[in-house]
Amino acid sequence: MCGISGDIRLDQQLACRETIVRMNDRLARRGPDDTGIYIDGAVGFGHRRLSIIDLSEKSHQPFVDAQHDLALVFNGVIYNYRELRSRLAAEGHHFVSEGDSEVILKAWAQWGESCVDHLIGMFAFVLYDRNRQICFMARDRLGIKPLYYAATPKRIRFASSLPALLASGDIDTTIDAQALHHQFTLHGVVPAPMTIFKGVRKLNPGYVMRIPLEGMPLLMPYWDLDARRPETPKNPHEWVEATYAALSKALRRHMLASDVPVGVLLSGGLDSSLLVALLAEQGQEKLQTFSIGFDDQPEEAGNEFFYSDQVAEHYQTDHHKIQIPNDHVIRRLPEAVGQMAEPMFAQDAIGFYLLAEQVSKSVKVVQSGQGADEVFAGYFWYPQMHEWGGDLLRRFARLYFDRDHGEYLRMICPDYHGRDYTADTIRRYLEKPFADEYIDSVLRMDTTMLLVDDPVKRVDNMTMAWGLEARVPFLDHELVELAAGMPPAMKLGDRSSDTHRRFDTAGEAKITVGGHGKHVLREIARGRIPDVVIDRPKGYFPVPSLKYVRGEFLDFMRDILYSDACKKRGIFRCDYIDTLMDSPETHLTRIKGSKLWHLAVFELWMQKMIS
Repeated sequence: MCGISGDIRLDQQLACRETIVRMNDRLARRGPDDTGIYIDGAVGFGHRRLSIIDLSEKSHQPFVDAQHDLALVFNGVIYNYRELRSRLAAEGHHFVSEGDSEVILKAWAQWGESCVDHLIGMFAFVLYDRNRQICFMARDRLGIKPLYYAATPKRIRFASSLPALLASGDIDTTIDAQALHHQFTLHGVVPAPMTIFKGVRKLNPGYVMRIPLEGMPLLMPYWDLDARRPETPKNPHEWVEATYAALSKALRRHMLASDVPVGVLLSGGLDSSLLVALLAEQGQEKLQTFSIGFDDQPEEAGNEFFYSDQVAEHYQTDHHKIQIPNDHVIRRLPEAVGQMAEPMFAQDAIGFYLLAEQVSKSVKVVQSGQGADEVFAGYFWYPQMHEWGGDLLRRFARLYFDRDHGEYLRMICPDYHGRDYTADTIRRYLEKPFADEYIDSVLRMDTTMLLVDDPVKRVDNMTMAWGLEARVPFLDHELVELAAGMPPAMKLGDRSSDTHRRFDTAGEAKITVGGHGKHVLREIARGRIPDVVIDRPKGYFPVPSLKYVRGEFLDFMRDILYSDACKKRGIFRCDYIDTLMDSPETHLTRIKGSKLWHLAVFELWMQKMIS
């Protein structure tokens, strides 16, 4: 719900106000409602506010707690802040605001570094304890909210976006060869703590950093995901009921933690449709829902209004259908790329950007179905990974990697050659302990690493570019923990036959279609949303004008990749670019992404960030 920045000096010099102003200005779109700066000697904080909870000046940031000599900048929302506030008040803490920011400071005063264990929400914050002369940096368990930093022996700067950090000046923008390998193997994902630049890092999800003003910073994890079965087994009905209860609880928290109206991004798929159904069940009336569509291509429809209309009609939502013409998509594409904190390869980023622009005119907060596919195994490759045997890395790579290492070396100029970094990283994640089956390891990795730096980052960047906060109830950490211990069959479904048993709310067995993935969510949805939405093939955010590499879109990419700037940068081999240009629609990744687009959007982003 905000943008944060800061300059922390470790060399007994004063924090630089001008540096913070430059970063704050770059974050203005994340927080259009208010701005603030705090300087105290070696510590300087900046904040841009999007007012969601406690709209008064009492929750202005940076938030200073004079009683405990604390200062805070915070981006996100603490969904259980009301419960924590009551608990802390009972311990004798006095509050001057009605918001969640102050709750973090009182939690620090009460519990110190373990305060993060008590927080349920999406958050990135940095606080300064003047008495102890330390700063404390934290990021939520699933990395929903971003936090970038640049560390040298003399100072640590931080910001909510990488471009804002670059605006501070004097940042090492040398390309990190390992990050580059990840970028072009994992659909644009560069796992934390790396970024594409050697001089910029991002705080890992579920981590904190203690920063003494005299001493060495210390990174520490406070949460990890256990993917083993619970000690007390559950039958299928119990898994369905537990998931329903956890998702419903997450949604209640998400809706209560807002002093402004909350809408839903209704794609017409299972996940967002289920959110609408459960919100209606909880008494939400005239809920505002939003769907986007684009011009058709001969091969593909440009919208999923057929499905979203049925859900909107069923629950009588205040539904907004947004239609975007193709020429508008191409024209606005560079603008959207300029709002990316890191290069993103998913072509639906422009869709989210244009959707958020329109939605922000009606509401400041929306619920999104993001994360359900990773947490509950909704993608087509999961069943194949689950069923295949053999080497754990090969089972994953043959279905997921955009390029094998050999092709990567043919794509990249020799200055950036190295070993197969991505294979090393993925194998390390898959070999982590505390997962019962191979697919448990895959889903844990997807949820805690790949999801963070692709879909979640994409939604945060593109919505916050318009001062719109997107909430992701499927990534409530208690729900994620529950799902991680669930048997694969409850997610993947029974693929051995066309039907399987289903239990209704009374525990009676019924028959339904199976084998679609997200089985437990389909069980919850049955009877709540139309069957045609539940049983449809998985949909993907359609932006046909960018999916089919031809015409104006192809010309756009040709201009970028044959530009003098691209040639001078010297990252891509010219013969590889020529090969893709000769037949662009035949050079696709294993999950059907355009390899040419990968190169073009990366180069365009680089041109916008560092010229």
